Amino acid sequence: MRKHKSIFEIVAKFNTEERCIKHLERIRWPRGLRCIRCKSKQVMTFHAEGKTGKDRHLYECIECRYQYSVTAGTIFHDSHLSLWKWFMTTALLCEAKKGISACQIQRTIGVSYKTAWYLCHRIRKAMQEVAPEPLGGTVEIDETYVGGKKRRWRPSSDKKVVIGIRQRNGDLRLIHARDAKSNTVRRIIEANLGSHVEVIMTDESAIYPFALNKMQSQKHRTINHTRQYAHGDVHTNTVESAFSLLKRGIVGTWHKVDAKHLPAYLDEMCFRFNNRKNPYLFRDTIIKLIASENLEYKDLTAKQEEPAA
Repeated sequence: MRKHKSIFEIVAKFNTEERCIKHLERIRWPRGLRCIRCKSKQVMTFHAEGKTGKDRHLYECIECRYQYSVTAGTIFHDSHLSLWKWFMTTALLCEAKKGISACQIQRTIGVSYKTAWYLCHRIRKAMQEVAPEPLGGTVEIDETYVGGKKRRWRPSSDKKVVIGIRQRNGDLRLIHARDAKSNTVRRIIEANLGSHVEVIMTDESAIYPFALNKMQSQKHRTINHTRQYAHGDVHTNTVESAFSLLKRGIVGTWHKVDAKHLPAYLDEMCFRFNNRKNPYLFRDTIIKLIASENLEYKDLTAKQEEPAA
């Protein structure tokens, strides 16, 4: 598949339902149509009128007589939205460096705000990395705080802690933490760093000497930000640049992010950042959408839970 160079090309290529269906066919069954129940290759296609009066593109297995659509068993299945709107929103989320708001999606594809908000969160769910590889090499670790500005009627701020870990010339991890205490940071470091770490860069915060184990402490290098931002190769500028991108997204795009949904926005930012040089980002995101489990609206709006770390 040829890479897409711009969002205009994506819009021109997938501007009809039929084109989107054909694209999903090529992704799901690259070696030809198969029955999703018995895996038979004896499949025929036909069109039928749906409940809403729209023409539906369906498949029927000649051997087991099972009927299904190209979206069956995928995140698109229970959606009443047209596929081209899914594709358009996915392309916009992939292209927007600092993210895109649900209000902008609402205006762009012509849906309600509730639909746009739910759609964006389902795509973010698919962007979540499952069992990512541990980071190694030279790693930078830092913490930042988002949201919860002090007000006269709110004496204490309610800022949320985000721990950032970035491998130089590698991937980024942004983790919503319960607090910035050494025990919490230790669990996050152990979950994201591998044994092949060569150097760990942090600032001179007091939490890191207690958060690192004995082996990691021998590889620990610090920079005093009260005096300088870098001393040769010792700095945390690369992870701080990711923090800057995240905060510009919160302040300038999303404006306000609820603590419950903060991990989803962090996953979106990391996925887009880690794939910034991927020429097939749109295609790969569609593949993740097909493989992703559906996110129910009732689960999305359920009572808030505490962060795991």
